[in-house]
Amino acid sequence: MYTGQFIYCGRKATLTVGNVLPLSAVPEGTIVCNVEAKVGDRGAFARGSGAFAVVVTHDEDKGTTRLRLPSGGKKTVASDVRAQIGVVAGGGRTDKPLLKAGNAYHKYRVKRNCWPKIRGVAKNPVEHPHGGGNHQHIGMPSTVAKDRPSGRKVGLIGARRTGRLRGVKKTAQDKD
Repeated sequence: MYTGQFIYCGRKATLTVGNVLPLSAVPEGTIVCNVEAKVGDRGAFARGSGAFAVVVTHDEDKGTTRLRLPSGGKKTVASDVRAQIGVVAGGGRTDKPLLKAGNAYHKYRVKRNCWPKIRGVAKNPVEHPHGGGNHQHIGMPSTVAKDRPSGRKVGLIGARRTGRLRGVKKTAQDKD
């Protein structure tokens, strides 16, 4: 896309980058972005920088379309939901390192209060269950039950397993 480009929306729009079409009018294998989950919700899938979804198959009998999402998972949506043709701009944004604390500060300042992240073991015992002691160690199992009160629920909450992941991880593509 470029500045001053005309964007056409609707069933009769041509299959060019930037135009918005219903998925039923898009051939299989097309790269789309900003795909609706339900008809008229104005876009839910593949909206982040550099993201795109691929139209895998159409099922005319059921009126559904199967998509491959940026996560690698497949999703079935109604064929009359709209999608924009092409890839979202800004791909590779996370490849460049932040390099200094000031850049991280400005990045998260506009988002939400989630930076800096201070470890629990570095705190005092009044501030965190893992705080205190003569060395920075947790001093108790890091796993905690799901039904514990909110002040105690820190660490690995309701963990089914702990430790290093071993073996081959099954992806969404392998299951289908």
